[in-house]
Amino acid sequence: MTVSMRVMSAGDGYKYLLKTVAAGDGNRTLSTPLTRYYAEAGTPPGRWLGGGVASLGDGHILVGSQVSETQLQLLVGLGRDPLTGEPLGRAYPVYAPVADRMAKRVADLDPWLGIVQRAAAIAAIEAEETASGTRRAVAGFDFTFSIPKAVSALWAVADAGTQATIADAHHAAVADVVAFMEREVAATRAGAAPGDGAVAQIDVTGLIATAYDHYDSRAGDPHLHTHVVVSNKVRTVLDGKWRSLDSRPLHGATVALSELHEAVFADHGTAARMGDT
Repeated sequence: MTVSMRVMSAGDGYKYLLKTVAAGDGNRTLSTPLTRYYAEAGTPPGRWLGGGVASLGDGHILVGSQVSETQLQLLVGLGRDPLTGEPLGRAYPVYAPVADRMAKRVADLDPWLGIVQRAAAIAAIEAEETASGTRRAVAGFDFTFSIPKAVSALWAVADAGTQATIADAHHAAVADVVAFMEREVAATRAGAAPGDGAVAQIDVTGLIATAYDHYDSRAGDPHLHTHVVVSNKVRTVLDGKWRSLDSRPLHGATVALSELHEAVFADHGTAARMGDT
């Protein structure tokens, strides 16, 4: 698969984002000969992506413009507008840790329970809460778009013109897939019902995303890929309210998105080669 997805929490997920994804500390282009590829440090800064960006900062944030760490902290870390700092709908919920939930339930036990009954009740509480784990608010989704390994190897050793052609095809494919996600996948939920708590899917104005180009794998091998961090905050077409993305279609569409990315990347690469002939 050339597309994978990782759910990001508002706490630990944001720290992961800063440490491993948004580590843009250079302005390297994606057309760098192999000798310079290994000699230079840093990755390009992130850039804004998605139709929902127009709803941010009173319209002063543009698709393709650079993302700052402060903006990222406001949007992903706090769920706020990255320029104005205004809340984008409800604040991220804060969930009690396992130990606190255990302590509260134990404190609420009937004080008249016998020693054996109390011990059994405490054991049951500990087992239930441990199995449930710590619930965390979802801040966003990290989609990783990778080009095939063989093409990454070619990109690493090719001349600057070929490298630029591959990178342009990759970026165009990522943009196409994000646009498809906005048209066919992205939605929010509203209403109240038993079970999952929502009864209707509602269209949204677009996705708010930040894109980060990376050059290598964790093993240090040449591997051109882009992390597209999609915010969980979306605005509804119906009433303009800020809500959360419905994550179920995102999970269900990952395989299809991967196949689409492979196809459109190949199409853009073919079109570029034909244009050179």
